[in-house]
Amino acid sequence: MNNKQPFIWSVLSLFRKIAVLLPHKAAVMLGGCLGALVPLFTPKKLREASERCARILGIPEKEARRIVEGAYRNFGRSAAEFLRLPVMASRLDEIMTVYGEENLREAYEAGKGVMVVTAHLGNWEYAGAWCARHGYPMNALGADQRDERITDLVTDLRNAGGMKALGKASDLKAMIRALQAGEIIAVPVDQDAKRAGIVSPFLGHPASTPVGMAKLADKLGCAVVPAFCARWLGTEKLEFHIRPALKGRDGKPYGKDLQESIDDCNEIISEWIRKYPDQWMWMYPRWESVERGDFDKVRD
Repeated sequence: MNNKQPFIWSVLSLFRKIAVLLPHKAAVMLGGCLGALVPLFTPKKLREASERCARILGIPEKEARRIVEGAYRNFGRSAAEFLRLPVMASRLDEIMTVYGEENLREAYEAGKGVMVVTAHLGNWEYAGAWCARHGYPMNALGADQRDERITDLVTDLRNAGGMKALGKASDLKAMIRALQAGEIIAVPVDQDAKRAGIVSPFLGHPASTPVGMAKLADKLGCAVVPAFCARWLGTEKLEFHIRPALKGRDGKPYGKDLQESIDDCNEIISEWIRKYPDQWMWMYPRWESVERGDFDKVRD
């Protein structure tokens, strides 16, 4: 095994042991405090994220810095919650309020598979676990981490929540098999797809966006359901909002017009980030490939 991140693994292992021993509310509070400390050790990343937030949202940098600091705290809370998933899997109804389950049920009962599109907002892991614990066959996409132990830990935690680790988003064969079996795949679509994506407005600014979910919807006829799990006022309480399945414009099936489908999905995700800007991952350079000039032609 090639362990490339021994310090991060040591800190994560210690944090996991403590988080599991504490009451849930205390563990989440501790995670928020630890998350708030991270910018102190990474001032450059804090500055870059604050500048990004200010530019994208068109707000003063002081306000943007407050939002980004909140995003660090939310990430710490979410990390504590994720590490506690084996403990909390059977108790999610105690801390989660769900709106719109009928939208997921209707899409699932159609029998053609469902892609739940979401963002790294609030606590996306608990959303998938809630679905799995309530009888929905949930598959989670993931990416290999630099340290294999962290990759294995993420897989184990998701399995403990009842989810199946499907692999990378680039593994289209695995995704097709799951969808043809009538299962559900959680697909985060708020990351830079680089040259593999198409350019679409994201929070009003052009960004390379993954196209796999729209192409699969067109190919297989599966439903695409937006869903977001937001934190309630910085607490351990979560609100899971499941929206109606996306429809194409002018009566067309979703995915038939690729550009329109991606634009509509991005608009819904942007709407939820605007509602909860301090719960989204501003630390991630979402618009980087377009800003770098990787695309010869960018739509306004």
